[in-house]
Amino acid sequence: MTRETITTVLLADDQPDVREALRLLLKSEAIASVGVDGPAAAMEAAGRRSFDCAMIDLNYTRDTTSGDEGLRLLERLRQLNPDLPVVVMTAWGNVPLVVEAMRRGAADFIEKPWDNARLIGVLRAQIALARSARKQQRLEATNALLSGTGGTDLIAESPAMQRVMAMLARIAPSDANVLVLGENGTGKGLIARQLHALSARATQPFIKVNMGGIAETVFESEMFGHVRGAYTDAKSERIGRFELADGGTLFLDEVGNVPTSQQPKLLRVLEDGEFERLGSSRTRHADVRLISATNADLAADVADGRFRRDLLYRLNTLEIMLPPLRDRLADILPLARASLARSARHYGRAGLRLAPSAERALQAYAWPGNVRELGHLMERAALLTEHDEISAAGLAFGAPAEPSGELDRMTLEQAEGWLVQRAMQRHEGNLQHAADALGVTRQALYRRLEKHGLRESADVTDGAP
Repeated sequence: MTRETITTVLLADDQPDVREALRLLLKSEAIASVGVDGPAAAMEAAGRRSFDCAMIDLNYTRDTTSGDEGLRLLERLRQLNPDLPVVVMTAWGNVPLVVEAMRRGAADFIEKPWDNARLIGVLRAQIALARSARKQQRLEATNALLSGTGGTDLIAESPAMQRVMAMLARIAPSDANVLVLGENGTGKGLIARQLHALSARATQPFIKVNMGGIAETVFESEMFGHVRGAYTDAKSERIGRFELADGGTLFLDEVGNVPTSQQPKLLRVLEDGEFERLGSSRTRHADVRLISATNADLAADVADGRFRRDLLYRLNTLEIMLPPLRDRLADILPLARASLARSARHYGRAGLRLAPSAERALQAYAWPGNVRELGHLMERAALLTEHDEISAAGLAFGAPAEPSGELDRMTLEQAEGWLVQRAMQRHEGNLQHAADALGVTRQALYRRLEKHGLRESADVTDGAP
């Protein structure tokens, strides 16, 4: 769901005719404004919403010469939002007062009566400078990601990932919906978090929903909420994920698993931001930026009638395709070292390192499970190795072994887990084909993978091969 970016200026002046003249002037330049009559109203408005710039008078009705009220308002606005450019206005041509305002953080000044061209020029310049400063902050954060710092596991030294990071930096500041594609375990969730962190919504909620784990019967309640008494077990009201994410980012992981019957309801809220809680007729609104992720072939699902074409168009305004780890040769060893160091700290195994033979083996492996598999491999190595240096022989590549017991000696739970794992292996991780073979729905199979702890170890794909 996208929002138009409208430049809006806060106007604080106690004279209605001045505010109206400024409003009309800014409107002619396609700049919106919010006019208030004094410092108290200005602080209330600035606390409710964000502005691109503030233009404030230095003198108000209580004191029309000293500028004390305006100077205090200037300081309070700067404390509330240090990045907000504040342009001061004075009718007195008082040079010392203007100097004091600049010393306290004013970005520029305008004398009354003003020159229209100068006023518009000053405003546009300050708005552009503020936006440039915010862009620089985002670029610095992106550079931290590129260098593998900044408190994340996002390592991007390979050319393939450098291209992904360049695209991420370009599209993160927008409000456009993004569809993140890639094989299982490539880090789609991490990319979604970085898109949010580098966006204008970074201080607002980031709500993740695993669509593969939501049963069709509770989809509406989970996504839109419900009121008390909406169904038998609805003992109290529940806030849905869209409301929780209002003002921020909603991340729909495994979006290919949205039930066909529920896709029209999801499409509606993406189109107009409107929904009703289950059991209520009151229409609610949510302003969210949507990021989705899947390893399914949604185009094939559309062709097979499992996914709505118009919903896909809403999801993939922009697409990011994550490369598999086998195409990120330069990232394998940095990722392995970082993961090993993290596991070593967690398990109290300081001094662990990879032997040259282990590094060669890591680079030669095909990584069907991608970055997630690499992380699990390093964790197992940190737990099981008897020495500080991990050799190639100390690495346990491949899928976990099958249960050794006979089927008739297993409990029902063990047998179900074994059958699910065998079906996934037999159909090479294709979720739909494995579900068909087991005689269950794709959503039901996904829940069983979660139940038996097989979700991360299985190389899962959602669509037809």
